[in-house]
Amino acid sequence: MTDIDSSLLAELTKLDTPTVCNALESVAPNRRGFGYTTEPLVCTRPELGSMVGFARTATIRAAHPADTKNVSQDYYAYIDEGAKPAIILIQDLDGPSRGYGSYWGEVNSNIHKGLGCLGLVTDGSVRDIPDIAPGFQMLADRIGPSHAFVHVVAYGLDINVAGMRVTDSDLVHADQHGAVVIPREVAADVPEAAAAIARRERVIINAAQEEGFNMERLRRAWGESAEIH
Repeated sequence: MTDIDSSLLAELTKLDTPTVCNALESVAPNRRGFGYTTEPLVCTRPELGSMVGFARTATIRAAHPADTKNVSQDYYAYIDEGAKPAIILIQDLDGPSRGYGSYWGEVNSNIHKGLGCLGLVTDGSVRDIPDIAPGFQMLADRIGPSHAFVHVVAYGLDINVAGMRVTDSDLVHADQHGAVVIPREVAADVPEAAAAIARRERVIINAAQEEGFNMERLRRAWGESAEIH
């Protein structure tokens, strides 16, 4: 497994998630059609920018009381023992009633932040928006008022959140646009690939902003862009 050091995490955090997706099309072209969220998510704090961390995964239900033992303490221990910084990925199992009750609010955001988590991505609901722990990011299917009967069903497993398959310890990049899993073996190549894409795009953007821009100038810009590596 490729090591991901703090300097690489810092470089990846400078990028937005669409840029990371673009870079992955270059360094891992087989990932072009999957590995990212495909369903819309609400970002509660877009001003926080990007977060990059290691996935801690779990599933929840909220529409009915738990019919098995409470695993909350074991779940929190799992979060505490994982690699940091962490991003929580939660799949809501309530089907058509997904988001019936929120696992996320003032208390849980502070607990998870204290345990080294940057934020979460969930296809369930979140609440207590003004009182969430400072700096804690949340991407969710919706915002709701109640926690209902919410409980953790399982943790540390492969899940699907908003169309993105994710495994425990995956490297995840997320911002207001959604989330993407970065394969560890190409993570170090992403910043350079993103920079090359930005250079090529800048040629076209600059041309488009010139007075008298037309189709002939666009074709020339495409050619100039293609020469940049």
